[in-house]
Amino acid sequence: MAKQIFSPSEVHVGRDYGGETYEIDPDRVAAYIAATGDDNPWYRDSSPLGAPVAPALVLHSAVYRTLAWYLPNIYGNLHARQQWELFAPVMVGERLTTRSVIIDRYQKRDREYVVNEVIVTNAAGSVASRSRTHQSFLLPEQTSGGFVVDHNREKDAKRSFKVGERGGEPIEAPMRHISEEMCMAFSGPARNYHTDRGKAIELGFPDIVVQGMLSVCLVSEMMTRRFGLGFYNGGRMDLRLVNVLWGNDTTGAKGRIIERRPEGKRTRAEVEVWCEKADGAKTIVGTASALEL
Repeated sequence: MAKQIFSPSEVHVGRDYGGETYEIDPDRVAAYIAATGDDNPWYRDSSPLGAPVAPALVLHSAVYRTLAWYLPNIYGNLHARQQWELFAPVMVGERLTTRSVIIDRYQKRDREYVVNEVIVTNAAGSVASRSRTHQSFLLPEQTSGGFVVDHNREKDAKRSFKVGERGGEPIEAPMRHISEEMCMAFSGPARNYHTDRGKAIELGFPDIVVQGMLSVCLVSEMMTRRFGLGFYNGGRMDLRLVNVLWGNDTTGAKGRIIERRPEGKRTRAEVEVWCEKADGAKTIVGTASALEL
């Protein structure tokens, strides 16, 4: 028998966590709408493809199907970065299969990061999307009493991010109040730091931490409404989660088309994107792109 390099529980590059099969039925789509507020008529009625098409990020949290890929010290852990590539629309009624594998692990300042890649394939075996989730964990020696992040951190000048100042065509989406009911719909039904204030305090936060993937979905909603099938077919996002969105905050996605470049017979629009609270504090900054069809 070959000698095992890694222990059975070790989180290492190349560790495969398998996957699941999901039915993308109307109930799953309705749950997505309730959790995000993204009620695009394409999801329920006819779309440009004829039948209803599922939200681009309908499996937004498949990466969290198991938390076995988390490092042992979960106190103060945060979703730090999210990358997404879309290759084909998913129709309501399709069956999708996921596969999850660790592709990177690195340290930066006082945190260690684990990157989990999820490949989504359809019933024909074609790849529908690929995502990379960067989760950050405090180094053991950094764990101490008090809150890891509090409500005042985003007011620090170091947490201020200059975006939207490069000109370009603006894209906006409605501001949305993220109620505790939405948090439960998105991250429940279990009590955790995304749904319960007490659990948040146990992990070093003063209030419910809205799951970072919800804001990612808001950016996806904005891109879908602006570019339609051009986002479903080849859309990309690379987003950094820079400040915490708290339960009962109000937020919205914004963007500016800063460049257009040829891609085959089409044009790809490169977009600077961000999410901001009602007071202007940024919670996500990054880039996205889509084809202009």
